[in-house]
Amino acid sequence: MIFEITRFGAVGDGETRNTRQIQATIDAAAEAGGGTVVVPAGTFVTGAIELRSNITLHLEPGATLLGSGKPEDFPLWRSRWEGAADPSKTSQPGRRPLIGGEGLRNVAITGRGTLDGNGRWWWQNRTTMDPPDVRPTLIRLVDCFNVRIEGITATNSPSWTVTPLACDNVVVHGISVINPPDSPNTDGINPDSCRNVRISDCYVDVGDDCITIKSGKETDNRREYRPCENITITNCTLLHGHGGVVIGSEITGGVRNVAISNCVFIGTDRGIRIKARRGRGGVVEDLRVCNLVMEGVLCPIVVNLFYGCGAWGDARVTDTSPRPVDEGTPRFRRFRYSHITARNVKYAAAYILGLPEMFVEDLVLTDCSFYLDPHNTEAGQPAMASVCGRHCRAGVIARNADGLRLRNVDVHDQLGEPIVVEDSRNVVIARDAASG
Repeated sequence: MIFEITRFGAVGDGETRNTRQIQATIDAAAEAGGGTVVVPAGTFVTGAIELRSNITLHLEPGATLLGSGKPEDFPLWRSRWEGAADPSKTSQPGRRPLIGGEGLRNVAITGRGTLDGNGRWWWQNRTTMDPPDVRPTLIRLVDCFNVRIEGITATNSPSWTVTPLACDNVVVHGISVINPPDSPNTDGINPDSCRNVRISDCYVDVGDDCITIKSGKETDNRREYRPCENITITNCTLLHGHGGVVIGSEITGGVRNVAISNCVFIGTDRGIRIKARRGRGGVVEDLRVCNLVMEGVLCPIVVNLFYGCGAWGDARVTDTSPRPVDEGTPRFRRFRYSHITARNVKYAAAYILGLPEMFVEDLVLTDCSFYLDPHNTEAGQPAMASVCGRHCRAGVIARNADGLRLRNVDVHDQLGEPIVVEDSRNVVIARDAASG
């Protein structure tokens, strides 16, 4: 069945607030057993909207759902799934997203229209709002099964943009995510503790990481920590973010079985970035990356177990001496990178940094070509780690790695040695005779 929001009193004049009318349309569709809620052409201002099971929210061409930019329209909220494991501990609630839902089945957001989070107000007032810097996401679905987000443009998100949490069977296909380059923490697509996720044919240009895979951090006090697993990312174009595809640094539940292929990265700070630190715990394993082209990135491949953001002064994070291995020790293993071409690289071709007590294990680069930018004279940190140092046009740098193998890896126009490996074991650097 079709339910059009204008039949329930919604007005697309760009001024009238339509939260009640849009929610009434969704609720009527749910009471009828499900259906498609249609947003026709026009600009419909709204606050937080909750989806229901068996509902497709469809935005027709020319349709815009515009966030009101008023905090009272996005009340504070904590999902049931994120209830504290320890009742004596509570985490700070967030704000309801523009489009959200929890515990749903068979939900979709589709069409050629636009979700506009009206983020400018939130970015400009982030330090003065109450509570400070608690901003709504654009789409946030929690503990849902069979989710599809397809075709839409998502823009000006106050915070993270598309954020499925603890969901199963998620498809994100053919969407455009566009947030200004100076917008804070406006990650594009962030599956967190999800299973069976397919992200394909998307265009992402944001002010933070383009696509990020997470599984919770140790201070979340969740009831449980689920792994993020069985994730495929393919045929995407990723621009200008801090990272193209990122795993971490919140990996307490673990991340496994991730395949990334056939993507283009333009001007992202880092390309494929895997990051964690002591205390986070979790295992990232079985990563496959192939057929990528990168242009103008600072560092195409980063594997960093000394990630410092938010913990620069913490001696546990910055200590370069081996520490006891415990449940808070993160572990990276079985990574494969192949058929990657990166041009006009600024800082380093690749930066691989394990812990002295937990080496990065079984990492292989095959048939990769890195072309450093011959005109670059600016040095910077390839990875956000206190032990990283500043580099300009460095080659492949690896430290604290076990089972590192480089086969047919070319580095051009670097300053210094093309490959530098320190404090590592079981290292193989080889070239096939046919490759020259």
